[in-house]
Amino acid sequence: MTSYPKTSYAKTGALMARGRAFLGTDHAIMCGAMSWVSERNLVSAISNAGGFGVIACGAMTPELLDAEIAATRAMTDRPFGVNLITMHPQLFDLIAVCGRHGVGHVVLAGGIPPKGSVEAIKAFGGKVIVFAPTLALAKKLLRSGADALVIEGMEAGGHIGPVSTSVLAQEFLPELAEDHVVFVAGGIGRGEAIAGYLEMGASGVQLGTRFACATESIAHPNFKRAFFRAKARDAESSVQVDPRLPVIPVRALKNKGTDAFTAKQREVAAVLDTGSIEMLEAQLQIEHYWAGALRRAVVDGDVENGSLMAGQSVGMVTQEEPAAAIIAALMQQCEDALGRR
Repeated sequence: MTSYPKTSYAKTGALMARGRAFLGTDHAIMCGAMSWVSERNLVSAISNAGGFGVIACGAMTPELLDAEIAATRAMTDRPFGVNLITMHPQLFDLIAVCGRHGVGHVVLAGGIPPKGSVEAIKAFGGKVIVFAPTLALAKKLLRSGADALVIEGMEAGGHIGPVSTSVLAQEFLPELAEDHVVFVAGGIGRGEAIAGYLEMGASGVQLGTRFACATESIAHPNFKRAFFRAKARDAESSVQVDPRLPVIPVRALKNKGTDAFTAKQREVAAVLDTGSIEMLEAQLQIEHYWAGALRRAVVDGDVENGSLMAGQSVGMVTQEEPAAAIIAALMQQCEDALGRR
């Protein structure tokens, strides 16, 4: 295991105290789950550096997730979590895999957790982290047993909602932060922003794009170079072409793959019209499309036709750095900002 020198960030650490205790980490900085990127190498590096790595299960089978958790645990003895997509057809089998490995934290993403899923995680002692696009839903999920909440603004990469991070933080934190563990995500690229959200009551933050090009990230060099070249305005939200097919918008760098997704939506919508598939199946087809498009970009390096999911903070990603250096820079920026208050 790689160990890093402990640096004191007194003010930041104090404001992160609840988040740190909840995650079991030195710093309440979670890594957003990025399919094909958030795997054993990046996850273990972030956890070893005092943050909280999260395996992106995505479309993995239970067998693949089982192997990934085991491989990650061989690379770190620090806490890490697993992100599961709520519409995965084998969700409860995946939860069982997490249970067998004693995973401490499971993130349920992509929709409202299905009946029994939260209970199944808590039954083996796992903590449940959820997303909620509205305050009313957030309160309902927390009442229903969720242990922590991530509020993620539309500046984020990948699947997004319609409201900005700053607005969500102002809406949710005054209502929830006193009694609940709340992490803020979406468009965060520097520690000064972290300082602001902590002062508003957040227990910690989640970043994805900032870690996508870490030295330990297995993303193809072409994928990383595309990030280094990109500016905030290059990370565009996908367009929903048919209101009958509720597709969650996705933020990614514009390329031929963006146009191909528009065509894919039309194709799936046409099949849906025939009545030969159900809505859930149609949505799963879209999810599988994204999994394949992401793989083409991240693993194969096809940055023209693959999906370059990125948040608007991509303009702050300018070079390859170790995960530990990224976390140290964020923490120091945050500490310096708090010191100037």
